[in-house]
Amino acid sequence: MEFRYLGRSGLKVSEISYGNWVTHGSQVEADQATSCVRAALDAGITTFDTADVYANGKAETILGDALAGERRESLEIFTKVYFPTGPAGPNDTGLSRKHIHESINASLRRLRTDYVDLYQAHRFDHETPLEETMTAFADVVRAGKALYIGVSEWTPDQLRAGHALATELGIPFVSNQPKYNALYRIIEPEVVPTCRELGISQVVFSPIEQGVLSGKYKPGAPLPEGSRALDEQGGGAAFIKGLLTEETLTRVQKLAPLAQAEGLSMAQLAVAWVLANDNVATAITGGSRPEQVTSNAAAAGHRLSSETLTAIDEALGDSVQADGSTVGQASPTTRLT
Repeated sequence: MEFRYLGRSGLKVSEISYGNWVTHGSQVEADQATSCVRAALDAGITTFDTADVYANGKAETILGDALAGERRESLEIFTKVYFPTGPAGPNDTGLSRKHIHESINASLRRLRTDYVDLYQAHRFDHETPLEETMTAFADVVRAGKALYIGVSEWTPDQLRAGHALATELGIPFVSNQPKYNALYRIIEPEVVPTCRELGISQVVFSPIEQGVLSGKYKPGAPLPEGSRALDEQGGGAAFIKGLLTEETLTRVQKLAPLAQAEGLSMAQLAVAWVLANDNVATAITGGSRPEQVTSNAAAAGHRLSSETLTAIDEALGDSVQADGSTVGQASPTTRLT
């Protein structure tokens, strides 16, 4: 496993991290989830990402149980706050002072730890003053409940404003967590340059684009049994539905010989592509089976040739989404409750 610094900080994280979105507590059972965590540890992964909203707290509980007994100092545990939790009452969502303080305490209980390494604003809260949010984060850091602060899916202007307040408050704002992969590159025009300037790293999710870049979804073929595309109950199908077009799947298949030439699987090629961006500190990979986790982790340290990177661009062509103006649209304009 290779390691990179998180933002302009002294914290190192594993290039490949393990995340349990749409898996723990919903798509896979606890025993299977624990096996995936064990596989991640065996592969040298030290960085684990979750959120309080995943399966309404169950994902944090399962991760905490799976990591119990590990040396805490040898792990980097990330979690997030924003989306509705609990009974989803009027104050059970957003980035208010009340919700942040109640959420960090609940997350620490579920994760069975005294602190998290990174506490992230899961989205931007348009209904809470940013000063209130950042002051609450500062209190969390000063209380020793989180070591660093990050955000997810913020716009360049939001990143600048949040970073300025964090600097004023003396707390380390080190990361942004966006969706990023070879098919989805909307952070490249403005977010990445802004973050480079501010000393903020990307902690990216969906590097394999919900499994689409693994090549397992073939154009004109039935959806594979047990795949995320068929997971209606756990919610996986809803996230992947729009990607399963004939054109996109046909273009993705053109990546197969490129992966073979690099000595990688198509999924590993997708992860290595993300890591070719030096503003990316870690690529969050999931997996519902231990062997998937192990295979994804093998992409660490593999540097793609410039010829391969160019060939990937040519293969994917017009299927790539790169419109930077769409950044921030994942943040609801009003609270969800």
